[in-house]
Amino acid sequence: MSGRRENAAIITKSMKFQLCPGWLSKNLIDLAGISGYNGIEVIYLLGMAFAFPTIQKGGLWLMDTEIKNAVSMADQDAQYDDKAKRLLGNKIILAHILVKTVDEFRGMNPKDVVSYIEGEPFISVVPVEPGLTNVEKEENGQRIVGMNTENAEINEGLIRFDIIFYVRMKDGISQVIVNLEAQKDNPTGYHILNRAVFYVSRLVSSQKERDFVKTNYNDIRRVFSIWVCMGMDESSMAYVHLAKDDLLGSYPWKGGLDLLNIVLIGISNELPEHDEKYELHRLLSTLLSMELTVDEKLGIIEKEYSIVVDDRIREDVSAMCNLSQGIKEKGGAEREEKIILNMHRKGYTLEQIAECVEKTIEEVEAVIRKREPVLA
Repeated sequence: MSGRRENAAIITKSMKFQLCPGWLSKNLIDLAGISGYNGIEVIYLLGMAFAFPTIQKGGLWLMDTEIKNAVSMADQDAQYDDKAKRLLGNKIILAHILVKTVDEFRGMNPKDVVSYIEGEPFISVVPVEPGLTNVEKEENGQRIVGMNTENAEINEGLIRFDIIFYVRMKDGISQVIVNLEAQKDNPTGYHILNRAVFYVSRLVSSQKERDFVKTNYNDIRRVFSIWVCMGMDESSMAYVHLAKDDLLGSYPWKGGLDLLNIVLIGISNELPEHDEKYELHRLLSTLLSMELTVDEKLGIIEKEYSIVVDDRIREDVSAMCNLSQGIKEKGGAEREEKIILNMHRKGYTLEQIAECVEKTIEEVEAVIRKREPVLA
């Protein structure tokens, strides 16, 4: 899940200006040239950096309330993301997803599919970056290449696959590699399919020297990259894969057109009805919903999907519900502040604003004062 990096970038930039008060002696053009930001960004960051008085103690500049709140919000988002991945990473949940997305398991009971998932899923530990997905080490004098699951702090800040796991096929011999990614919404900064293509390509290329060696390309495992996107306009699911078009002649080229597989699952804001058509969507929507209570979630999971709720699932569902409540409350407060500030900029009186947002005049004044730069 994404979104935290943008908050961190804003916090970092704002702190950079706070830590360099000497920059105030420069004009905006000089500041833009020195910092690498454009003029508009400079104006914004100066406002952020000096919106509240900062305190200098022992040579350290302390963060103001605005930045502390942003850090707290980012931390809540990070915790929510972690719990969501842990919940989706339960084998019985993964089995329900496989039954609806991988042809070989279609129609099977998810409980029977659990046994085909090998080992424990890797959750937020395997880097996506080329050259870092695999780790090479020596064991008993032998060179072994495997998934890079070193402590995350070693490669701090790297993008990691949400969930990766191996699945043994019913023939007992072949394997597929499955990657599951959860998104709070459809990103606006890039096309989600483009990112999925990059991920599925990395899942293939990283197999060299781990799942196949030298030029034994026939040993490449099939890969599935499954993307769950919340907050969509409608429930949807699409399957993207390789296809062969004969442009001249019909030579039977050998190879696996089924090696690359992308599944895009769109989850709407409304909980889908209890129907076979929306079976997977209802389960995912229930698990990731920020509206349902703990009891409502566990009730649907147990009664409709016959999933045994163990302590781990109960703990993760409960934690997600608590975190989502805090995120919603902070989000609601931020939206209310934006309304107040917009009305203030447009010339509405304090009395009119207070009446519209159902606040006292003193509360409205406090919001406006908090957002106005001290140097204004």
